[in-house]
Amino acid sequence: MLTYAWKTGIGLQDVDGLQVSVYLRELAEKQSSGELSFEDVRVRLDEYSHTSEDNTYEADWVALHIAERLSDDDFSLCTEMFLNIHRELFTGVRADAGELREYNISKKEWVLGGQSVRYAAATELADILDYDMREEKSFSYAGLTPEKVVSHLARFTANIWQIHPFAEGNTRTTAVFLILYARSLGFRATNDAFAQHAWYFRNALVRANFSDVFADVTETTEYLESFLQVALLGEERELHNRDLRIPDATSGTNG
Repeated sequence: MLTYAWKTGIGLQDVDGLQVSVYLRELAEKQSSGELSFEDVRVRLDEYSHTSEDNTYEADWVALHIAERLSDDDFSLCTEMFLNIHRELFTGVRADAGELREYNISKKEWVLGGQSVRYAAATELADILDYDMREEKSFSYAGLTPEKVVSHLARFTANIWQIHPFAEGNTRTTAVFLILYARSLGFRATNDAFAQHAWYFRNALVRANFSDVFADVTETTEYLESFLQVALLGEERELHNRDLRIPDATSGTNG
């Protein structure tokens, strides 16, 4: 049986529509059972012949890197940690691993009917990340119920995701950062929420950062909180992507 780290690493590839190879799953099973070490998996995966048609190269390597990272609880609440996680996940996969993007971006979202979240400007990425990290460090969770903790974590997670500091790989990096941060706060959830509902997680982040007054849509962490209540508190909830989708609409103007 796959470990939580492997299930999460493999499942998170779904946020970008990627699937790992059958071979990587076989290696993951052997590593989970103790037959192979992570180093053994790296060597064998490096020898594996990925073809341009199967499109599993990125998924295989990033899933492995996530599984390795989640097997270690080391964590610091700071911008450098966030950048380092991206670097660890995408080294050997992307030339810009761990580097801030240098251009502005937009992404058409299915859940928004083709519209995009407004991501942070490239010129402000480092400053905004530093600000959010400082604000979170100064926040006290003392006396809060688990539900209130999850509510605050949802807003913090949505904020750092909205920055979208990297050209690609933001959601997977945010997920790993969140899991490690939650562990540092005492959460020890080992369920399959990230493995089974990765796309819901991403769509919930989108809805937490999108408003359109003409479509009567406001940003909300409601869906992200529902996900985290499953992932961190072990609650049983129905998580359906269709519930997050807004009606197809183009942002209007007064004209």
